[in-house]
Amino acid sequence: MNNPLLNVYGTPFDSVPFDKIQLSDYLPAIEQAMDEAKAEIDSITASKEAPGFANTIARLEQSGRKLGRIAEIFFNLDSAETSDAMQDLAQKLSPMLAAFSNDIQLNEALFERVKQVYEQANNDNLSTEEWRLLDKTYKGFARNGALLNDSDKEILREIDRQLAELKVQFSKNVLQETNAYFLHVEDERDLEGLPPSIKAMAAAEAAERELPGWVFTLQFPSMTPLLKYAKNRDLRRQISLAAGKRAYKDNDFNNAGVVRKLVDLRHRRAQLLGYANHASFVLEERMAANPNAVLDFLSELLLKAKPFAIKEVQGLQEMARKEGIEAMMPYDHAYYAEQQREQRFSFSEEELKPYFSLENVLNAAFDAANKLYGLTFSLRNDIAVYHPEVQVYEVLEAGEHKALLYADFHPRKGKRPGAWMTSFQGQCRIEGKNLRPHVSIVCNFSRPTGEAPSLLTFTEVTTLFHEFGHALHGILADTTYESLASPNVYWDFVELPSQFMENFCYEKEFLRSFAKHYQTGEPLDGDKIDKIIAAANFMEGYQTLRQLSFGLLDMAYHTNQWTKEVDMEQFELATLQDTRLYPHLPDTALSASFSHIFPGGYSSGYYSYKWAEVLDADAFELFKEKGIFNKDVADKFKTLLSKGGTEDPMTLYVDFRGRKPHVEALLKRAGLIADSLTENAE
Repeated sequence: MNNPLLNVYGTPFDSVPFDKIQLSDYLPAIEQAMDEAKAEIDSITASKEAPGFANTIARLEQSGRKLGRIAEIFFNLDSAETSDAMQDLAQKLSPMLAAFSNDIQLNEALFERVKQVYEQANNDNLSTEEWRLLDKTYKGFARNGALLNDSDKEILREIDRQLAELKVQFSKNVLQETNAYFLHVEDERDLEGLPPSIKAMAAAEAAERELPGWVFTLQFPSMTPLLKYAKNRDLRRQISLAAGKRAYKDNDFNNAGVVRKLVDLRHRRAQLLGYANHASFVLEERMAANPNAVLDFLSELLLKAKPFAIKEVQGLQEMARKEGIEAMMPYDHAYYAEQQREQRFSFSEEELKPYFSLENVLNAAFDAANKLYGLTFSLRNDIAVYHPEVQVYEVLEAGEHKALLYADFHPRKGKRPGAWMTSFQGQCRIEGKNLRPHVSIVCNFSRPTGEAPSLLTFTEVTTLFHEFGHALHGILADTTYESLASPNVYWDFVELPSQFMENFCYEKEFLRSFAKHYQTGEPLDGDKIDKIIAAANFMEGYQTLRQLSFGLLDMAYHTNQWTKEVDMEQFELATLQDTRLYPHLPDTALSASFSHIFPGGYSSGYYSYKWAEVLDADAFELFKEKGIFNKDVADKFKTLLSKGGTEDPMTLYVDFRGRKPHVEALLKRAGLIADSLTENAE
């Protein structure tokens, strides 16, 4: 079969031959790779040798690699460069792959061999990494139905099939609703307050749609500036309502029913496997361990952050009253927060954008990785990409190939909103070869307009460093088994590398090294840099409550608190009453487009952003003490990143830090210490 997905790639570093792949190649490639994977499993179960680590666990780990890689390619593109036809194919492939996974996890002969190896493991001379793989493999079977009776196994299969279909449907609906909406403005007077660069971007969007005037969309680079700068309150209201109603309108793309089914099926699945609820199932394999630990953690932060948040919002309300607004609404917050930021710190995010060209920021991230870990990044023009805007860098360490990094930075019709890191090939060792990873960072930053390059807000600067931190986790992976290679770690540990990198954006000398005007090369004024750093905790109380609201909503869904008598909107209102600082906008529900926890991997795990903030604040505190590019500290952190899931995450952290993390480091950095309340509010 002349299928590029099945043939030897023959490309640099065995990179994906995107230029040769057609949509019609995926289904036959996955079907054939699935048959090959089944044959690999059959050869394990047919073995006459007594079950052991090498002939069972290691061989199982290596089985299905071709299938896994083809599936990764397809679903990565379904997020970054999809089409109606690709989404239709995703709805067909997802249940097929779920059924295949069930075939393995519910294979009695295979599980019996795994179980025997697991039960005799104390007699085997296993390394720490081998034991982690064995433990993960056994639990993977036990936690996914291997111990069920035949009848319950069939129920599990059907649940997993439906879950796979629903996740694809959820994403399809959100993308459809995101692409369908636009706000058309024809009178320039309505754009009062918007910076020229934002107006130019909106004019370009209108021209692309062959419309006069200006167009704003629900893509973050378009929507966020409108909410921040538009003096016209009605425009802010319109786009905020559109975002809140996304996939929650009376049409074919309403996700309320999809979410209901997803939540119910997850709960049924957890109970079938012997757990109280989905959260209990998920958290068994997390640092937090159980729902009560998560809820206690979120409640503690809520108690500390809420007084600060209330003070912050009261300050904005005073500003709004002077303009005749007696009761602020959610769509007023960003506007008045930006006004207050400008008054207090004498800068606006838009004013800083000329100093943060995408090229400079990316090179700064590369520079940080070089100083920390000795990595260099070289642009390659001989490696195929899935869209002309994507760039590929070869990552080198001491002149030797380390990884490939794909960078995809701008919004498109076929690209879902947000920012994420993923991979096209994981790291592992096979037959004496160290296969190096191919990782990708995907964002939605403003495109170049006119003669101006892509210019980032400071928030987008931190976003790029965040996703680059995830990429470094993958790039530095150095394990034997791919399922343990970074970033395959506990979900509440996976955000440590990404959030750690954000800290560098607030370091004065480092910031000074790359914050330069894209036209003149003039460095950003030192006073402005001081104010950026001083503004690091601006609205931190509000932002913390916002993050906590997402985490609490996630936990409420997945601890089975949503009853059939209550609709989605009412459920959100009740769940988030302690974190709500503004009136609710009727007929809106953030859950309908909450991609992190429904199709994404953060179900019962959204708390991990805050959990990992404790780790990253505590870790960076050591760098601050010793020097932000201190080689000894960086080498220890590099070791933590490279080991992935080969050891318990707390063990890795203690090996790096010399002790367990202190929550005080986060509270101190965020300004959420009680005695600083007055100072923070002034």
